Amino acid sequence: MNITEKAMENYKKLFPELVGKENLDEELMEIILNFSLDEAQEYDKLDEKTRQMVILAATIATQTPKRYEEYVKAALNVGITPIEIKEILYQTVPYVGILKVVDLLEPTNRIFKERGITSPLEKQGTTTRENRFDKGLEVQKSIFGDVIDKNYENSPENQVHIQKFLSDNCFGDYYTRNGLDVKTRELITFSILLSQGGCEPQLKGHIAGNVNVGNDKQTLLNTVTALLPYVGYPRSLNAIACINQVIPD
Repeated sequence: MNITEKAMENYKKLFPELVGKENLDEELMEIILNFSLDEAQEYDKLDEKTRQMVILAATIATQTPKRYEEYVKAALNVGITPIEIKEILYQTVPYVGILKVVDLLEPTNRIFKERGITSPLEKQGTTTRENRFDKGLEVQKSIFGDVIDKNYENSPENQVHIQKFLSDNCFGDYYTRNGLDVKTRELITFSILLSQGGCEPQLKGHIAGNVNVGNDKQTLLNTVTALLPYVGYPRSLNAIACINQVIPD
């Protein structure tokens, strides 16, 4: 295969276990590797750790378990900690649902065991059943501001429980955890919604949330660029349209 020097260097760094063992379509792999591991990275400007974090989140959102396993190993290879990997997995639950996440616990733990990583990992939860609502609501407001109060005020009585779930479950159970800071969690969430597609209203909300916690427009565009090879042009172009609408130049 005619692989560029940069692409091969990145391939060996991320996937040393696969070098020389591939049995795939060489012509397609040449295009894929050169684009994803060379050309796209020339423009995404993310540091390696952040790039692999958002790609790992995309493998969960797109429900590609075999690729997920490869990128867990790649994440460890570039210095992402086991706790950070587990927290990315936790962070996806409220956005992709239980069904897409629970089956990934087994391969994650298996890979950790193969790497000599002791399980279970240290617990990262910080809330209790008694305070998760208040703590979650606090995080929500720190990201989205007064719109949260308006959501409660405007929610019909038979739907207000969904607002409560957002506060105590989505934010109280997940965003309050240690292991990843809120700024990173919001970027992961943006990556998850982008990768799923069909979530543009929520994507716009989290674009604003990302800006509020310090992830500027260029960071979001860099993230779209990093994910484009993995999720395709339609979802990436939709995300760019959302970014430009929420954060016009």
